Amino acid sequence: MEKSNQTSPNGFILLGLSDVPQLQVICFLVLLVMYLITFSGNVLLIIVVRTNPTLHTPMYFFLCNLSVIDIGLSSTIVPVILTNTLSKDKSISLLGCAFQMFFILLLGTAECVLLSVMAFDRFAAICRPLHYNLIINKTVCVFLASTSWTVGLLNATLQVPLTFQLPFCRSHHINHFFCEVPPFLKLSCKDPRLNELSMYIAAGIIAMGAFVLTLGSYINIISNILKIRSSQGRQKAFSTCGSHLTVVILYYGTILIIYLRPRSSYSPETGKALSVVYTAVTPMLNPIIYSIRNKDVKNSVINNIKRKLNLHKT
Repeated sequence: MEKSNQTSPNGFILLGLSDVPQLQVICFLVLLVMYLITFSGNVLLIIVVRTNPTLHTPMYFFLCNLSVIDIGLSSTIVPVILTNTLSKDKSISLLGCAFQMFFILLLGTAECVLLSVMAFDRFAAICRPLHYNLIINKTVCVFLASTSWTVGLLNATLQVPLTFQLPFCRSHHINHFFCEVPPFLKLSCKDPRLNELSMYIAAGIIAMGAFVLTLGSYINIISNILKIRSSQGRQKAFSTCGSHLTVVILYYGTILIIYLRPRSSYSPETGKALSVVYTAVTPMLNPIIYSIRNKDVKNSVINNIKRKLNLHKT
């Protein structure tokens, strides 16, 4: 890839998704549409849940947390990509890069943990319906959501200082569209084994642990669904679980490949493609899969629209 003529001794140059002009236009339009869908879909979900008392349940409490994470994750990355695509100056300051990496790690890790929490919530609702209110009460909800954010904060607080203590003397051109840990390890002229070890441990414990817990919850859910006598009920339940699992596997899969991959086999183009999935695609799909397809949410939206129309008529 041809590198920019810009120099940034006190920062970095983000080379972006592509250096082909035609592809840059396509990437810009696709990412803009995805970001608008992500932002509007997640904001709509939060508004609907807050304005409808019947949706003040643990599931929607977790969904609102997920929406906040997805809005933050997309807003930390996509506007920067769009600006860099249009601008000739693709530089980012050292502090700006550190802040971006911090919030990506914070929000990405929080989402990893929260998805497993949501899977556990569905397991309790479907497999332990008589004890659900005892297992998932208000205190437990707040504790589980807080744990997701705390784990994210701890991971970001550990990884970012560890990354930026490395000397980046090989180049200040980052073959990526945002500040992510793996590309930085390639730029260092010092052996980043400690950073790699820290990254592998974090990804192994957090992402792999959360994925195993999520998968275990859904295996139990599916085994209970198989006991449903109604074929229509089974089909509906499988459709919902299938959609959830698709998003979960897509998210965890990309995270694990990016952060558990050996530095020697890291490919910038593959890394960028995978990063798009977890930073732009899944945040867009989450409100659609988890909520907009949900009957309660759709009915709430329709009723709100009807109420507003009736108010205008009167």
